[in-house]
Amino acid sequence: MMTQTETEYRQIISICKSLFQKKNKDYGTSWRILRLPSLTDQIFIKAQRIRSIQEKGVQKIEDGIEGEFIGIINYCVIALIQKKLENSDKTEFSEQELSDLYDEQVEETLNLQKDKNHDYGEAWRDMRISSMTDLILMKIFRTKQIEDNQGVTLVSEGVEANYQDMMNYAVFCMIKMKL
Repeated sequence: MMTQTETEYRQIISICKSLFQKKNKDYGTSWRILRLPSLTDQIFIKAQRIRSIQEKGVQKIEDGIEGEFIGIINYCVIALIQKKLENSDKTEFSEQELSDLYDEQVEETLNLQKDKNHDYGEAWRDMRISSMTDLILMKIFRTKQIEDNQGVTLVSEGVEANYQDMMNYAVFCMIKMKL
């Protein structure tokens, strides 16, 4: 039986995946050329714009922060796919292959979210969206540091865990915005 959080999570992911698939029809898998640091920087741009709008209270470009959270989620999925395929030169995928790759990363990230949600008791529901935005930015800076260290960490999780956390926080923000 699905929990309320899992149901809401899957609804948000459905929106994100739909946009991902449409963009794939428009652009193909041109994102396969991007290295992980480039994807991290794309996520940074999205999160920084969200924070800027939150702080200023106004925006000059019509696109709202919901679209930026969708972008963060999809770039995180892309980064996780890139990490999985880091030893592959394959650039073309059928719609089904790409859908399966997307779903695989979402399921792994959702499973992490379920485990953390169990331990933390859905604390995210009492958090502010602005706090979660700050946590996404912190995870980006952690990821950048790990990338600058060529992926070597002494006691910390790798980039995958940070992408998963960023994705989960972005989903939580979208859930809270829809309530």
